Formats: sequence, structure tokens, C-alpha cells
Amino acid sequence: QVQLVESGGGLVQAGGSLRLSCAASGSIISIDHMGWYRQAPGEQRELVARIRTGGITDYADSVKGRFTISRDNAKNMVFLQMNSLKPEDTAVYYCNALVRTPRLPLSSSSYWGQGTQVTVSS
Repeated sequence: QVQLVESGGGLVQAGGSLRLSCAASGSIISIDHMGWYRQAPGEQRELVARIRTGGITDYADSVKGRFTISRDNAKNMVFLQMNSLKPEDTAVYYCNALVRTPRLPLSSSSYWGQGTQVTVSS
């Protein structure tokens, strides 16, 4: 089994910064994509940022220039540096990883963390 554990959420004023971390552990052969999604109340879960093994990144238009995703492949970790936060960034942020495990070594399975709350006050 694979576990993803997020940390770093909290309450911050508009214009402030937060750094989210996510650590993957368990029976892992390799990790393809790692990313962050968010879900605000009454809204669908949406992609915030994603980083592939080679370092290629994708960002939602709403966070480009403010958020930066990075990963530490040796530690199976992914980070999200969030700057210039806005009230509309308020949501539960979820870590996601596409993982190859010994049980399914030829394909990737998607795993999710439990989520961490980010609240931005105006």
C-alpha cells in the first residue's frame, strides 16, 4: 500500500504565503506524476499544479506566477510554494501521485492524501 501525507496548511491573510509538503511512503517502485489539487466548498476538485518525473510542470491559469511546485525524487516528496495568496485560494488541498508498486509494476495507480485546509482571509 501507498500512503500520502500532506502538511503545511493553515490560515493566512491575503497576500501571504504558505508551503505545502506531501510525503509518499509504502511499497513504491517509482512515482510518475505528483501534483496538488484543491476543492472548495460546493465546487469540484481541480488541478492546481503537477510535476512529472523529468521536472515538467503544469499549472492552473489561476495560480500561474504565484505558486511553484517542486519535488524531491529521492525522498518521494512534492512541495507547493504558494505566494500572494488570495481569498479565492481557500480550499482543501490534496496531494496526488501516480505510483508504480510491486503489485502492478507495469502501470501507475493514483493515490490521494487526506487533504490539508488552506484558508486565506481578506
